[in-house]
Amino acid sequence: MHTPILFVSLGPGDPELITLKGLKALQAADCVFCPATITRSGKQLSRSSDIVKSLGISVDHIFPFLLPMSKDRSQAFLAYDSVYADAINLYRQGRQVVIVAEGDAGFYSSIHYVYEKLQANAVPVEQIAGIPAFIASGALAGMHIVSQEEKLMVLPGNVSADELDDYLKEGFVLVIMKLSQCTQAVHQLISRSSYYAYHYFENVGTEKEYYTLNADELVEKEFPYFSLMIIRKI
Repeated sequence: MHTPILFVSLGPGDPELITLKGLKALQAADCVFCPATITRSGKQLSRSSDIVKSLGISVDHIFPFLLPMSKDRSQAFLAYDSVYADAINLYRQGRQVVIVAEGDAGFYSSIHYVYEKLQANAVPVEQIAGIPAFIASGALAGMHIVSQEEKLMVLPGNVSADELDDYLKEGFVLVIMKLSQCTQAVHQLISRSSYYAYHYFENVGTEKEYYTLNADELVEKEFPYFSLMIIRKI
């Protein structure tokens, strides 16, 4: 009986934040698929490969795949289709296959497209939970993100300043995961609403991690891809 194809959540970036179950899955794997991107200078980058390597996994077992970073997801889906084909072929050869995702594989992770396609074709799959970036961010800031009966809303970035303001007035604590997609909306909210605390995080779990509450800085700041914000009433 084959071991299922495992989808291992790596956590936000710090290799020590992977679960013990996830680490054991990586150590037992024959093939570990890791997403990679190409910079404008032509260099291949893969944060997930770097995490996996730092956990002592042999580079011979790491299979990077290029994932185009574009709002047009058609090329990304083609890349995922290729991963699906390779993974199912290796699985049928009796190899132990792992596909990784940063953060948690079931939380705003597009790799779930491959998971669902395997499921639809009756290939056994298993998802190993991980720590999403906003949880690691709260720990970095020493925050209690929500307390007692407070409500939490997690947003993907396709939101306006008015919507953010309305949610906050309704009593929600807000987490914006894809912050770079709503830079203008966040700038507008900060410039007109000083009665909220804007907890900004960048590259959490890496050597470049950064945290600030300085609204004067944030109202002018361009938010990179690996950034998020937690907003709550002061």
